[in-house]
Amino acid sequence: MDAQMRLPVLNISVYLFTQLQDTPTLRQACLEQAQNRQLKGTMLIAEEGINVFLAGPPEDVRGFVQWLQQDPRFASLAPKESWSARQPFKKLLVKVKNEIIRMNHPTIQPQHGRAPAVPAATVKRWLDQGHDDAGRPVVTLDTRNDFEVDAGAFEGAIDWRITKFSEFPEAATQHLDDLKDKTIVSYCTGGIRCEKAAIYLRELGLEDVYQLDGGILKYFEEVGSAHYKGDCFVFDERRGVHPDLSELEGGA
Repeated sequence: MDAQMRLPVLNISVYLFTQLQDTPTLRQACLEQAQNRQLKGTMLIAEEGINVFLAGPPEDVRGFVQWLQQDPRFASLAPKESWSARQPFKKLLVKVKNEIIRMNHPTIQPQHGRAPAVPAATVKRWLDQGHDDAGRPVVTLDTRNDFEVDAGAFEGAIDWRITKFSEFPEAATQHLDDLKDKTIVSYCTGGIRCEKAAIYLRELGLEDVYQLDGGILKYFEEVGSAHYKGDCFVFDERRGVHPDLSELEGGA
């Protein structure tokens, strides 16, 4: 990682489910702060929280995060960091949306209570030993779109070949019997989709469902590529990152 940190552009990915009632005002403030720091990327704001992908000089990116954290609602923000040689975004977009990740299930509200999260080290240990600490078989469930899965995934992961996250609830209902009597670890790129997915599966009656805390990017950062095959697709001009969080060759 030391070599990566010598690259000039810091990329962050961070989301937080938290109740917001001032989304238009917040959007304008975030836009002005990001513009003043000449940051590029995408920031989605909804009543359920924020979802941020930004890149720029490290002091400016971290300054923006520190500004956000001054708001008590965002004090717990913990961005996942990676580095690139060039700016991977073409422009800055700050949008107000109905959901920061679209699922079309308004009863799923992580801002009012998260599903249990499992840290990367625990997931690795479970996969090393082939079962959780109670002896139950463990399966990983990929909640990403099919083309993202094709770039890289956990070995043996369940993949329902969805093309958009709003298809997840129907797929889960159709495959519910396949998940019974197992410990399920849902995962995605940064944690946002698997967080909603875990809550939905629990609402379907599955008790032993967890989300991989921080998603694939945090897993790469903390334990590397163990039990993971391939790279991780990201939605910017890098196209993806390797398990050491370096950008793909031919990317941005």
